[in-house]
Amino acid sequence: AQAGVAQDRVALGGRSMGGRMCSMAVAEGLPAAALVLVSYPLHPPGKPDKMRTEHSELDVPCLFVSGTRDAFGTPDELATATRTIPGPVTHEWVEGGSHGLRGADARVRDVVRRWMSSARP
Repeated sequence: AQAGVAQDRVALGGRSMGGRMCSMAVAEGLPAAALVLVSYPLHPPGKPDKMRTEHSELDVPCLFVSGTRDAFGTPDELATATRTIPGPVTHEWVEGGSHGLRGADARVRDVVRRWMSSARP
């Protein structure tokens, strides 16, 4: 409000649990232009039977940036789980990256910047 920007024109997001909290808030009705979810914790490590997909009502553009070796969700698991999201979904994979995406800050920044510029939420 102080910046003069409507809440539904702001992209929300975070890394790991921070991103999950944002996605849950948007699924429950919090206005947002888009979601940026870095290292989304799809399930606890080693427990793919405990998927965190109960809030798939995301009708905003979603960017998922994840490592290909993330113990919280493989690329196949995340791609399958996000098919139920009605809004447009984009996946970007950091080859060899684990959940922490150590050493990939510049890559993540560039991916988010490029996506936000092209998505124009």
